[in-house]
Amino acid sequence: MSVIRVGILQFGAVKSKERNLAKIKSLIKSPTADLIVLPEYSMYDVVGCRPEEVLSIAEPLSGPFVRGLAKVAREYSTYLVAGVIERADASVFNTAVVLSPSGDLVGKYRKVHLFDAYNYRESEYFSPGDSPSPVIDVGKARIALAICFDIRFPELFRMYAVSGAEVVVVPSAWFRGPLKEETLAFLARARAHENTVYLALSVQYSKDFTGRSMVVDPLGVIIADLGVGEKYAEVLIDLDYIGEARKTLPVLKLRREDIYDLKRAT
Repeated sequence: MSVIRVGILQFGAVKSKERNLAKIKSLIKSPTADLIVLPEYSMYDVVGCRPEEVLSIAEPLSGPFVRGLAKVAREYSTYLVAGVIERADASVFNTAVVLSPSGDLVGKYRKVHLFDAYNYRESEYFSPGDSPSPVIDVGKARIALAICFDIRFPELFRMYAVSGAEVVVVPSAWFRGPLKEETLAFLARARAHENTVYLALSVQYSKDFTGRSMVVDPLGVIIADLGVGEKYAEVLIDLDYIGEARKTLPVLKLRREDIYDLKRAT
């Protein structure tokens, strides 16, 4: 049996990088996970900030916040995924990083689909990424990264599935609103089901964000739902079940790319 234990941290970031790092450490108590997932914007709550404020708090990936996360990864000997606000020259990116148990940066992904919807314009703060996540080996599994609003774009998740990802990790800050929790759940279930992969979502919980972090299996069944509140939970994922699901539902094998070539459609 091939399994990986995934830890999901659900919390509400505040407007202090130091306090957020302290909160992360206090909520993750004696973890045994192989991989811990933190939400989008774990570094800083950008809601209500002006673009120049976001630029001022952004850091390079060699900066103190990522170094603080690396210390957590080393202390607990785990892979760790977190959403950070990355500064690269004059640009700011909404970035997810992957840190190894030794604290090394082993992967990153800059959010490609910025949240310019529901009367919000994330593009006022961030530049979009220009490439998908690599498929990253985290020891017991192969993962790929998406961030929050990306979940509405099925092409990205299909690319990850056919590239060999077993778990798509989705740090999120899902805004509250009418039916937003239901929307998050059906999108997560659809992305998992249509690609026969696991999804692991860590979602911020605060007055602005829904919580409802979850893990979804390859047939679209929610196997863990953290509900509301700040909390940490670990979920055991059976990677062998991916193969079983694909025997039952061979959607990747039955694709007809000769019929629906997306490049030809444009």
